[in-house]
Amino acid sequence: MDFISIDVETANPNMASICQIGVVRYSDGVLREEWESFVDPNDYFDGMNIAIHGITEEEVAGAPAFKELYPELTRWLGDSVVICHTHFDRLAIVRACDQHFIAHPSCQWLDSSRVARRAWSKFAWKGYGLANLCNELGYTFSHHNALEDAKAAAQVFLAACQETGLDVAGWIERVEKPVELGGTGSGADIRRDGNPDGTFFGDVIAFTGALAFPRKEAADLAASVGFRVSSSVTKKVTTLVVGVASPRFLVHSRR
Repeated sequence: MDFISIDVETANPNMASICQIGVVRYSDGVLREEWESFVDPNDYFDGMNIAIHGITEEEVAGAPAFKELYPELTRWLGDSVVICHTHFDRLAIVRACDQHFIAHPSCQWLDSSRVARRAWSKFAWKGYGLANLCNELGYTFSHHNALEDAKAAAQVFLAACQETGLDVAGWIERVEKPVELGGTGSGADIRRDGNPDGTFFGDVIAFTGALAFPRKEAADLAASVGFRVSSSVTKKVTTLVVGVASPRFLVHSRR
């Protein structure tokens, strides 16, 4: 039960524009150390981002740039298992490293949102965002502060460990498997989490009608390019694949 949890905030839609980092270290499931820092992204601050986290250009004035903080960051991450909630923080660190032509941290990433989807199907209707999960779990925190979010992601992970009996190693193995295992061919066993490196990560796909090949294969293909596969058509579905016996049955409507 030893791991690191991290969160970052960004100045604008460019994921490399990190303006705050928060990191916590857990040993035997207990918080041992914490570290946070503002970061000068050497980039503009978008109004939408400021509205989310409240960090402004004035607040980070005089703060170190990402490259200056990199040695301290790698000291924390090292060869550890690093928890982050969704792929965002991992990709932000990777993009910032690429922007400064420095090596990616040699850690093993573990997405606590993927953990949560496998630990609690009952939360699916409210979503697996950090705020929703913490509200359901009774953990109070100040959202969109990097250190607070890092602690919140750690609490989600610890609660999932308690719920399932899995430890860090167990979850590293479990997140690579489908959300629903087994089944008898029902819609539930085609649910998949999307590949976080896929082009369509963040989109939700559903299949209906008669497909030319097994639906499980379609689900695997969709998940490999980033889609989260839903077993039914809901408001969260962004892409709907309709299998039809013949194109002549399709009716096109133009506005």
